[in-house]
Amino acid sequence: MEESRPPMWLSRPPRAYACMVVHRPAEEVFEAFADPAVTTRFWYTTSSGPMVAEAVLRWEWQTYGVAVDVRVLEVERGRLIRFSWGNYEQPTTVEMRFTPREGDRPGTFVEVTEAGFRGSGDDAVQWVNDTVGGFTTVLCAVKALLEQGVEIDVVRDHHPV
Repeated sequence: MEESRPPMWLSRPPRAYACMVVHRPAEEVFEAFADPAVTTRFWYTTSSGPMVAEAVLRWEWQTYGVAVDVRVLEVERGRLIRFSWGNYEQPTTVEMRFTPREGDRPGTFVEVTEAGFRGSGDDAVQWVNDTVGGFTTVLCAVKALLEQGVEIDVVRDHHPV
């Protein structure tokens, strides 16, 4: 006989979090995400413009035939980018923080947090899981580009078509 279990409920909406140290100055790492001429080398295929406060952008991933609208909410040069994206009936907000690190291996601690996931607990957890994996992949790609000058194409290979 199978034991009946009560459903699991989330006590609060989940947040996705990914982080990585990139051994380059904060201004350079920030610029890699703000300037589509650099970002298209490791994340999306095209963008309608740079990440500046109040910009409304369109990002495309041509490999997947996918595009998303992005609304830039806040930018602090070299420190922070905050934007909302996705389906605007159900948008999420992404915050990217760039914190300089000193010491024997100076660099920038990049933290990405995404919030605003909705739906059932199962749906939200799956969405968070996909987001953490996606942003971790993006952070690995920017790290390879800025530290080694290598375009490793992991975003396209993350979900092969």
